[in-house]
Amino acid sequence: MAELKRLLGNLTLRQKASLVIAAVAVAASLWALANWSRERDFRPLYTGLAAEDAGAVVARLRERGTPYRLSDAGATVLVPSARVAEARLDLAASGLPRTGRIGFELFDQNRFGATDFAEKVNFHRALEGELERSILTLAEVERARVHITPPKESVFLEARRPAKASVLVKLRPGARLEPENVQAICHLVASAVDGLEPGAVSVLDVRGNLLNRPRSPEDPEGGRPSEALLEYRQRLERDLMAKIHSTLEPLLGPEGFRASVSVECDFTSGEQSEEILDPTRSVMTSSQRTEDTGGYPAASGVPGTASNLPRPTARPSASARSYSRRTENITYQSSRTVRRLRIPQGTVKRMSVAVVVDHLVRWEGQGAAAKRIVEPPSEEKLKAIRELVAGAVGLNAERGDQLTVESLPFEAAPRWQLEPEPAAPPAPGGPALPAWLPEPLRSFQVLAVLGAALAVLLLAAVAGLFWWRRRRRLKIETARELAPGEGASGALEAGDAAGRLSAQLAERAEQQAKLEQEALESLRLAPPKTKKSEVLAKHLAEAAKKDAAGLAQVVRTWLDERE
Repeated sequence: MAELKRLLGNLTLRQKASLVIAAVAVAASLWALANWSRERDFRPLYTGLAAEDAGAVVARLRERGTPYRLSDAGATVLVPSARVAEARLDLAASGLPRTGRIGFELFDQNRFGATDFAEKVNFHRALEGELERSILTLAEVERARVHITPPKESVFLEARRPAKASVLVKLRPGARLEPENVQAICHLVASAVDGLEPGAVSVLDVRGNLLNRPRSPEDPEGGRPSEALLEYRQRLERDLMAKIHSTLEPLLGPEGFRASVSVECDFTSGEQSEEILDPTRSVMTSSQRTEDTGGYPAASGVPGTASNLPRPTARPSASARSYSRRTENITYQSSRTVRRLRIPQGTVKRMSVAVVVDHLVRWEGQGAAAKRIVEPPSEEKLKAIRELVAGAVGLNAERGDQLTVESLPFEAAPRWQLEPEPAAPPAPGGPALPAWLPEPLRSFQVLAVLGAALAVLLLAAVAGLFWWRRRRRLKIETARELAPGEGASGALEAGDAAGRLSAQLAERAEQQAKLEQEALESLRLAPPKTKKSEVLAKHLAEAAKKDAAGLAQVVRTWLDERE
């Protein structure tokens, strides 16, 4: 401690300030590093939350004492990575997030004293929330809003109002809803609401594009034919066109004809009832018969009180009266036949088919004198085409179908029709020869022989040029080595030089002989004539091999004489 105080006392004011600043900087860096490490550990709990859902989630986390962070303008909630799973389970147990709208959990708590109107409003709120959750399960939908208008009941028909609904969807980036998906959403909402028809549901996206066309009871088709009906008609026409093309392409080629089909469909639907009575045939439908037979005693005695007492006085008996009644009722009815026919939607009323066949093109003559001739197809061919097309599309003349087959020249003829035929057919076994060759050379055998000879001559010329350059370079090197060196001072150096020279001459002569032999064997040509200097060089090389010392003495003698 004393040493530390002595050390601090020896420091100047500037040094002490520097130490304080360094300590503060280190502490700040450590704090920033720890804070960065702690913030880096936060992971997304939920992303893309609505404002009301984010508020409920944050309130729940605050109650639990879980640290959290907000990003993406409050749409994303971050928590420490170690508590992500725990927080999600806790929020799921609390029914969070609620995807922006509350569902049927609105009725989890009993509300005594609520009016009937408030209960109906809460029911519609819960139903809309549940439908939003169901629509959000689609992979293409990111957000959804559902609004339902309940039906209005009344004893008066004019005051009644059917139920209606609207659905607003926000799609994920790059996603789109197919018409089948939109129709499925309409049926989903209509099935969940009492008295709601799928045609009374409107579906649109956040850009304001209407994804379906709702229909009202007064206008079932929305003011124009339904897109599904138009698609049905186009599909019929495409199928008929495919049949025509598959029938005519093998005969005329893909560019030899043009076809079009128009189908008129009856999109009205209904039911037809028919009842037929046959008066010639009658049957008994009911029979009723009543028959009564019997009698009852006639009134007798003295009228008055004595006759009505419990123990009346005896009176003479009277004879009984009998009666009989018979009734019969039979009903007959004529024979009756009742038919109920349902008219389907989309029946074909009329069909129109048009086929245009191209004219045939041929060439007369050869070369520049060739002439292009256009000929129409024969009547027999057009008749066959007409019968084939009628059978392929199922033409029905009684229904009023129409088929037109005409032959007209096409303006844009194919390129192969605009070029005349070649003047002469190619020779069998190979392609045609160019026209600029003279007549003696217009043969593949002659051209093959000339090409082989030219190749041999070219190889011989290249080999001769290589051999000549090699010999010339060897002569130059030999002349340089045979030249006397400047500053030769003694016979010993001359002898050594002569020995080295002889060895080099012998080696080079051997290499040269080998190269010559290889060149001659490859070309199989006559050996060229050698010069006298070359013969002398060969003899010197052979002499150096036999008697190197003698040759060295001769060279030493030459040098002494020159000096």
